[in-house]
Amino acid sequence: MNIDRIVFAFGGTLVLVGVALGIWVHQYWFILPAFVGLNMLQASFTGFCPLAIILKKLGMKSGCAFE
Repeated sequence: MNIDRIVFAFGGTLVLVGVALGIWVHQYWFILPAFVGLNMLQASFTGFCPLAIILKKLGMKSGCAFE
């Protein structure tokens, strides 16, 4: 699995968990998917993704999105 797929899977998981917690626990949990969405948006323009940097330093194989 390359960095791109891990980043997308991690982001999608955090969005789903944040929405579920927002529905069943407290509405403040909706801040989590909003933050993830904003981070994905800025990464699409700047190419800067903190998770991708961490995974690259851990030796994961890079995909074409975060080179």
